[in-house]
Amino acid sequence: MSSGRYPSRPVVLTFVRYYLPGYKSGGPVRTITNMVAALGDELDFRLVTSDRDATDTMPYPDLGVDRGWLEVGKAKVLYLSPSQIKLRNIARIIGDIPHDTLYLNSFFDPTFTLKPLLARRLGLAPKMRCVIAPRGEFSEGALKLKSARKKAFLWASGGTGLYSDLEWHASSVYEEADIQRALGASARKINVASDLPGMTPGEPPAFSPRAADEPLRIIFLSRISPMKNLDFALQMLRQVKIDVQFDVYGAANDNGYLSRCLSLMKTLPSNISAKYKGPVDHRDVINILSRYDLFLLPTLGENYGHVIYEALAAGTPVLISDTTPWGNLVGAGVGWELPLGKPEAFAEKIERAAELTGDEHKQMRIRAALFAKKHSMDMGVIDANRRLLGQGKF
Repeated sequence: MSSGRYPSRPVVLTFVRYYLPGYKSGGPVRTITNMVAALGDELDFRLVTSDRDATDTMPYPDLGVDRGWLEVGKAKVLYLSPSQIKLRNIARIIGDIPHDTLYLNSFFDPTFTLKPLLARRLGLAPKMRCVIAPRGEFSEGALKLKSARKKAFLWASGGTGLYSDLEWHASSVYEEADIQRALGASARKINVASDLPGMTPGEPPAFSPRAADEPLRIIFLSRISPMKNLDFALQMLRQVKIDVQFDVYGAANDNGYLSRCLSLMKTLPSNISAKYKGPVDHRDVINILSRYDLFLLPTLGENYGHVIYEALAAGTPVLISDTTPWGNLVGAGVGWELPLGKPEAFAEKIERAAELTGDEHKQMRIRAALFAKKHSMDMGVIDANRRLLGQGKF
């Protein structure tokens, strides 16, 4: 873990509900993984997380019995079983690890955010610098889901003092505005630093062009949850007149919502073939995305949207809602971002994608991969994350 270049690295004690080798929970795992990969030589990351993946009832099989801190890439990780996530144990961990920054990755998480904050508030753990990354939880779309419960929590938390001395991490100026709108004056210091992409893409995987008489191949790859808005996509597809093969990938953490979407699939017109193909290991994402003509994600909101970047890196044009930081897709010639209030516009763009000639589609794929590569090489993003977590020590 030591580095000759950075002999005394700032320690970032990070609590996040899911981490590697997990892959079913979506963006936060990739966000922290990418952050560790990019800055793990400069910062000493200590991660505290669950010993099992989202929706799993059993721990990861290779952790062993006597776990302790395990080296995972450039970080040290402590995997906690459900019996180990009591307040006293969380407080002990925070007290045992001298750290420069306590970094929390949710606002509403009752275990991996609320318990560390309670430990600090009750004097059970030291009050070091603390940064919270809400990970899109304050977007308008996210707050509309289970809104009564979230509003009650926001109201109740305002008078507790838990959040009075914290800093906040927004991954875009849009999320900065969301945080300010939700928290008001209590969000005194907001640091804006975009999430880091996972890799600098090389050449996209080989692509098999679609024959003129074949259906347009569309992929949805994300968590199967109301936030990702799969039901909107399925209902919108009723308006599409061309033949479409629509494949859905992703882990389902809401079985009721999954059942609703599966029922919608069965009622689609005969020109739309829709299949649910289950969760995908992150190592396979790029190759799977590259097999399709179009990536569709009508999400209610994203603070970053790793899978959007990955679709572009795979050379797959994207059709997304205008509720993400990914803008100027039309100007760049790599896809479309549209308002959710106009489902007919989504249907029109799908039909437009099917009308592209083989050469037009090939050029669009080339532009998509170059767009992702340019984004991955933005050194300003790395510097912003370095300043956020390094507390200005570099």
